[in-house]
Amino acid sequence: MTASVTDLGRPVDAVVIGTSAGGVEALLALLPALPATLRAAVLVVIHLPRERPSLLVEIFAPRCARPVREAQDKEPVEPGCVYFAPPDYHLLVDRVDEGPCLALSADPLVNFSRPSIDVLFESAADVYGPRLLGIVLTGGNQDGAAGLAAVARGGGLTAVQQPDTAAVSWMPAAALKALKTGVPDHLLPLDGLAALLRGL
Repeated sequence: MTASVTDLGRPVDAVVIGTSAGGVEALLALLPALPATLRAAVLVVIHLPRERPSLLVEIFAPRCARPVREAQDKEPVEPGCVYFAPPDYHLLVDRVDEGPCLALSADPLVNFSRPSIDVLFESAADVYGPRLLGIVLTGGNQDGAAGLAAVARGGGLTAVQQPDTAAVSWMPAAALKALKTGVPDHLLPLDGLAALLRGL
């Protein structure tokens, strides 16, 4: 675990965050903590009803110091921007000659979910490797566990909300079990994770 919640100890080009039940409230504690000087892109998957439009941009844009957008297919990843996966599409990161770009996919559900946290985390780990930070928050299934393990295998940093502080502990607990060591780089409550993001 971490010695200092405000020092990641290395450059980070992207942050991927996954959450489900209780996730809007958790993200309201985290995303407003992102500093105005942030250079890392932030990509977020939250499980929402697939048949309804998302209101996440409307909720978070007024509260964040950085631009907040719903991800668009083939859009270049812009440093310092917060991207939400749209309902009913997997969000991936692709590597192209011009740099990382976003991709949307209507492939089958993963862990009963589309968008899937695992799909985002695994694709981002392939592109960013050790310059990636993966964060798993509250949620009611195991989506994100395999993805966080992929982040760790790629040399990236891992962070998990302490399960006993989560609205629903299943998702962070599954993420801990999936890590080879059983211990992420950072195991923190929401205020600790917010401090981690403020230090980016």
